[in-house]
Amino acid sequence: MTERLRRIDILLIAGAFLLLLPLLKFQRATDYIIFCVFVLSFDLIYGYMGRLSFGHMLFLGAGAYGATLFADRVSPNPFLSLLFAIAAAAAVGALLGPVAVRATGAAFALINLAFNQVGHFLVLIAFARFTGGEDGMAAVFSKVGFLDFQDKRVLFGFCLACLLLTCWGMKRLTTSPFGILLRMIKENETRVKFLGYDTFRYKWAAYTLSAGVAGFSGALSILNYGYVTPSFIDTNRNVEVIFASLIGGAGSIYGSLVGGVVFMAISNYLPTYIPRWEMFLGFGLLLLVFRFRTGIWGALSALEVFRPRREGEGG
Repeated sequence: MTERLRRIDILLIAGAFLLLLPLLKFQRATDYIIFCVFVLSFDLIYGYMGRLSFGHMLFLGAGAYGATLFADRVSPNPFLSLLFAIAAAAAVGALLGPVAVRATGAAFALINLAFNQVGHFLVLIAFARFTGGEDGMAAVFSKVGFLDFQDKRVLFGFCLACLLLTCWGMKRLTTSPFGILLRMIKENETRVKFLGYDTFRYKWAAYTLSAGVAGFSGALSILNYGYVTPSFIDTNRNVEVIFASLIGGAGSIYGSLVGGVVFMAISNYLPTYIPRWEMFLGFGLLLLVFRFRTGIWGALSALEVFRPRREGEGG
């Protein structure tokens, strides 16, 4: 029954994104999908582990630059570039994790912000010879069989498949004993330590996995646009994924997807009609924080129609 429900979930998610196509161009719809992958990566450490990071763009940038440099210096094969990007971002997460996960609260958020700022400096100035500095660099990928990612329809289908795979993986991970332990750490880490668990290793593993998935989204962005600039690692853009997680509802795969789509819609369309659109976004977030603290999906899930029927009820 559980596997059947997972398949239904996957079909519903795929159908929802296919419904975006009449409203958006293929490239823009692909943007929505990629951003949702990024929100899912952030939600692993924020929604499930309970750690707010102000530096998650570092891992997206690591994946973006990793894919571009691999395509430029080693091989234009897009699949090898994707694998290298995931490995590069996960390696950055594994390297920084032992320092970051020892902190909590504001310290955790600001340590990650500091790491992000260092990464931005490295690609913008220190390693500008390799990264192109402020101008960035282009990425060219070869055709693999019948898959030509220059065709935006093919890329949309591939990115949608990647999102579904990410959702499936996140569902398996967060419902596993590992995911349950992460939620226990979020609720009360001291008690988890008292039970004999080495919480440091679990937090480090979650941090590394989150970094790898974020790098995956960065590499997909390069497939979509074909170039990378320091904006892919800009610290100011961290608010995007934080806002999306708050809007949709943290600690939920559906919440991450809803938040990602809603934030992308707001940031793409509201500026067309309202020059100071950030102010209205701020008001909306205040409303969510004070009135709908579990986000849009949390509020919908609380409605009677979304609640599972109890045993013994009629019909």
